[in-house]
Amino acid sequence: MKYRHFPIVTLVLALCLAAGSVLRGEVIEQIIVKVNGEILTKTDLENRQIAALRQAGHQIDPKTDDAQLRRLLDEVTPQLLVNTVDEMLLVQRGRELGYKMGDEQFNSVLENIKKDNKIESDEQFQAALKAENMTMAELRKNLERQMIVSRVQQNEVMSKIAVNDEEARAYYEAHKSEFTSPRTVTLREILVNVPGDGKTVNVGLDEQAKAKIETIRQRALNGDSFEKLAADLSDAASRTNAGLIGPLSISDLSPEVQKLLEPMKPGDITQPLRSQRGYQIFKLESATAPETKTFEEAREEISNRVFTDKRRDEFEKYLTKLRAQAIIEWKNADVKKAYDQGLAQPHATTES
Repeated sequence: MKYRHFPIVTLVLALCLAAGSVLRGEVIEQIIVKVNGEILTKTDLENRQIAALRQAGHQIDPKTDDAQLRRLLDEVTPQLLVNTVDEMLLVQRGRELGYKMGDEQFNSVLENIKKDNKIESDEQFQAALKAENMTMAELRKNLERQMIVSRVQQNEVMSKIAVNDEEARAYYEAHKSEFTSPRTVTLREILVNVPGDGKTVNVGLDEQAKAKIETIRQRALNGDSFEKLAADLSDAASRTNAGLIGPLSISDLSPEVQKLLEPMKPGDITQPLRSQRGYQIFKLESATAPETKTFEEAREEISNRVFTDKRRDEFEKYLTKLRAQAIIEWKNADVKKAYDQGLAQPHATTES
């Protein structure tokens, strides 16, 4: 769905977090939406759009043309609007519950930020804030909002979720393949290259390579050490390790190699196989059969997965309830359409 974007006067202004248009010496802001009386402005939205594009890895610079910028905004804005309104609702709920960030908690978070980013002085920290066009007050506001959202989710949703044995067993039976380790094989290989440009085949060279690999295979069958043959005669990089490769998941091998290995027992050697580089033979060193964890062995992993699924579902229900109880007043029909599009997308939640 396409919708009209608010004109970003210049990308440079947007990147510098422009505060809006000036009229008679006062900053005039366009309100996008009111959520229980709290406003989201045009500048707020533009700043969040820029942050979302950066987070998605898009490089935004003055050379970005309008069509490309609009396409990128079309991708991020619907979900961004949903997340923004949800965040506003969660923060409002948290404040109703009395949540706030005290000085001690804020200072503790600051110290962790400095430690994680190897910032050793207040001067360095102030320089880092300036590089992000952010003040200490803005940082504290953002951190407090994150903390409130997290506490609301924990206390209003997660603390009320439990996983019973019946749910866990039902999940295990429905997803048993997820708790089954695949068959693995450890091989040794010998490769004889067929010289060429990779585009055409020299029949004479191909036949020489085939004859050589057949001779090597027969020597191995007659009792010569496969490991020594691989170290002395193989053209594969694995020759430095006596041809050893693996352990490998059987599913990671080509269907042709899988078919060759299927009836083999440890110690068996395959028939020569023509590969892109030349002719190969493999010796099966060892193999492990697929193994499925018992319910008890997988119990903790199952509980975590079921809990994660329930948390997502219950959190979405909680947000749906907050949205239904809120007074949300949209001031632009096109942005409202984008918000509705975001709601229609799967799992449109603001999980911390």
